[in-house]
Amino acid sequence: MIKIMRGIKIISTKSLLACLCVIAVSCGCSKSSNNPPPTDDNGPKPVTKTVTKKIFAHMMPWFETPASNNGAWGIHWTMSNQNPNVVDGNGQRQIASHYYPLTGPYASGDSNIIQYQLLLMKLSGIDGVFIDWPGVQNKYDYPYLARNTNKIIAMLSRVGLNYAIVYEDQDLRGAANVVTTAQTDMTYMQTNFFSANNYEKISGKPVLLDFGPQVIKGQASWTSVFSVLNPQPAFFTLWFQSNDAGSNTTGEFAWIPQDNFTTLNYYYGSYNYSGTKFGSAYPGFNSFYAEGGWAGPTWTINYNNLGNFQQTLDLALSQSNINYIQLATWNDYGEGTMIEPTTQFQYGFLTTLQQKLGVQSLDQSDLKAVSDFYNLRVKYAGDAAKQQQVTQVFNYMVSLQMQKAKDLIATL
Repeated sequence: MIKIMRGIKIISTKSLLACLCVIAVSCGCSKSSNNPPPTDDNGPKPVTKTVTKKIFAHMMPWFETPASNNGAWGIHWTMSNQNPNVVDGNGQRQIASHYYPLTGPYASGDSNIIQYQLLLMKLSGIDGVFIDWPGVQNKYDYPYLARNTNKIIAMLSRVGLNYAIVYEDQDLRGAANVVTTAQTDMTYMQTNFFSANNYEKISGKPVLLDFGPQVIKGQASWTSVFSVLNPQPAFFTLWFQSNDAGSNTTGEFAWIPQDNFTTLNYYYGSYNYSGTKFGSAYPGFNSFYAEGGWAGPTWTINYNNLGNFQQTLDLALSQSNINYIQLATWNDYGEGTMIEPTTQFQYGFLTTLQQKLGVQSLDQSDLKAVSDFYNLRVKYAGDAAKQQQVTQVFNYMVSLQMQKAKDLIATL
């Protein structure tokens, strides 16, 4: 039996009140002076690579800092008992993770962080993001997640990346009518996401993943949920759960199994499933739930430095019937499945991607230049003239003029 894992959503009264304060802007994309407009000379250029399979990173938009969260750190940095205001002798904040982001703990809606993350993805050979999305209910921290998702999406086309939504039907628990609430979410996605040129589609249908189903079960229920959509989505459930949506499903996506390669090999091999399969690659698993005072899985998958990521990626790449691979995950620090740069692993997972995907003319020095770009954004906050130059660095990077970007960084 496959065990479903997910960062458990726990919310304090203070955070709930904060969420209500931002509901009015939760569905809008905020404007920022750091959001560079596209130009003919600096438009996004595709990365050349030898692997033709599509690579998408599963992304969590749920991190908050006091600057973005009415003076309080978000629950995914604190869990129940961690205090990021406590700083150790190495200058690192106390966060709810065994691993530490190279930037330090951040707000998912920070435009500087978004540019940094998307540039790293692009230069690593990643084609886009599968964004974990809670819907538009006005409860818990969901308005913050919706707001952050919109900010990320607003920058994706500028960088040249695609996206699709990973729906969390478990977030419908407690709704008076889960089907009609889900229909509201579907209508929102159709209006705001599905028609975008960079929204990922299969045979003209928008790709929609669901982490489950966990709450809505049965073909008839999902038929009702999708009745408000035209066209119907290319719908993917979590692996081995397509029966919970019946004929509404296009396929299933792999995740992170407790037994590691045993379930992966079964899924890719003898599992008799006629739908489309998405593969999975992940670095390991080492949750902070017990230490952080949350319920959740406590088992581990050894990282073997970069070895487990290399092996799961190789396995997925070797499957002739797998055309999409989901990297699980970009930044789930609570479960320790992040591949973005950390103090522990540095750029290792991303340079592995560059090598395994056959990325041409890019290497770790280019990833390091993205970090330099981010640091300049932070250093020159409030300096409009300098920010204009840093924006030119961004423009060079999205258009893959990396030497020009590095040269300009050197002058700054």
